[in-house]
Amino acid sequence: MSASLPLESLVATALTALAAGRKERGGPLPAATPAEVEAAVDAALAGEALPLDGVGEEEALATLAATVAAGAADPADPACTGHLHCPPLEVAVAADLVASALNQSMDSWDQAPAATVLEERVVEALGDLAGLSGAAGVITTGGTASTYTALMLARDAAPDPVTVFSSELAHFSADRGTHLLGLGEVVKVPCDADQRMDVTALARLLAGCPAGTRPIVVATAGTTDFGSIDPLREIAGLVHARGGWVHVDAAYGGGLLFSQQHRHLLDGLELADTVSLDLHKLGWQPAAAGVLLARGPELFGPLARRAAYLNPLDDEESGYTSLLGRSLRTTRRADVLKIAVTLRALGITGLGERVDTCLELAGYAAEAVRRRPDLQLLCDPVLSTVVFRYVGPAGTADDEVNGRLRRALLASGKAVVGRTEHEGRVQLKLTVLNPVATRADVDSVLDLVVAAGRAEQAR
Repeated sequence: MSASLPLESLVATALTALAAGRKERGGPLPAATPAEVEAAVDAALAGEALPLDGVGEEEALATLAATVAAGAADPADPACTGHLHCPPLEVAVAADLVASALNQSMDSWDQAPAATVLEERVVEALGDLAGLSGAAGVITTGGTASTYTALMLARDAAPDPVTVFSSELAHFSADRGTHLLGLGEVVKVPCDADQRMDVTALARLLAGCPAGTRPIVVATAGTTDFGSIDPLREIAGLVHARGGWVHVDAAYGGGLLFSQQHRHLLDGLELADTVSLDLHKLGWQPAAAGVLLARGPELFGPLARRAAYLNPLDDEESGYTSLLGRSLRTTRRADVLKIAVTLRALGITGLGERVDTCLELAGYAAEAVRRRPDLQLLCDPVLSTVVFRYVGPAGTADDEVNGRLRRALLASGKAVVGRTEHEGRVQLKLTVLNPVATRADVDSVLDLVVAAGRAEQAR
């Protein structure tokens, strides 16, 4: 058995391969069809993902890292604007390497002593920032896992049957989590003209709940397509008056907590029972960096279990704290390290400046869409997502053209533009999460959209 190469050497190889792959790609996406990307991966594997005899650490790392980098959608490129997919901060990437090298598991103190304390401190700080003083919480894989866990806690805290409500624009994880937990189907609440949950409609639906039913309402602070924020304070008042539970999915909009200029948009967040945040969105962390906050540690009671080999009672009574009862997972890496490093390095001010920059640039993008007669803005952005469509010089471009132009941009490797639907019509999206992108970058992407649209119309 050959000895492994030192980490320093392998990191240098990885960085070289990363740079080579980016240079080969030359843009936000490989200029290739899906079949061509598949062929490149198969060539790098030489037809064998699992050979009998290995090719060696350096060869495997250099080849596959370069291949994946060359075939990546790179969120660090300003023309990569299709999804809630941020360019990670270099300091967070470096901290993530440390977490991987230490390979701790967060399910017992004796596997991650310092990281256990660090997670508790970070959760406490984020809880205070959100207005949930005394909050308990856990680092998760993202909003989907956070919402699922919150729904489970809400279900088990209710002495009566529950009904789950969410807006028509809530993230699909609310529907999936409700289904998996055996809670039936989510009752959909209509949205108002600003794409927010209609509280009058919610009040009517709550009034129609059978006697003895407890409502669980999933409110959204930052919808995926529009960035819209439900009226959190009014929702909490209605739900708590009926003894219900409010979960706020702030996976996207939670980044506003860092912004002195925009955090007022989250008014009422402090009234939630549980809150999910995704710091791999407006927090610039490598995925995954989700956070679930709960009003108090007692709300995690349904997850409390004792395993003799992880959290024996006498160990805990002696101060060897376990986080096993905070997570659906057992083995759980120390994702808290990159978050803690970032919070210490940039502080509220540094992160808030980046949030403000992205929202300002999204506002510019909306105005830039308005200035182009070939494009039609659907609505003003609330956060950093701009929804629009290509209508063409005569305003006659249809959904098929919008779909084709987006795929043409993907095939060219020049831009990643998002796609969604609203009221049955195909819409395009720019999601601005790159704090170093410029107005010129936005104009460049929109010009590419117009050019691709005209080319597709001419076919």
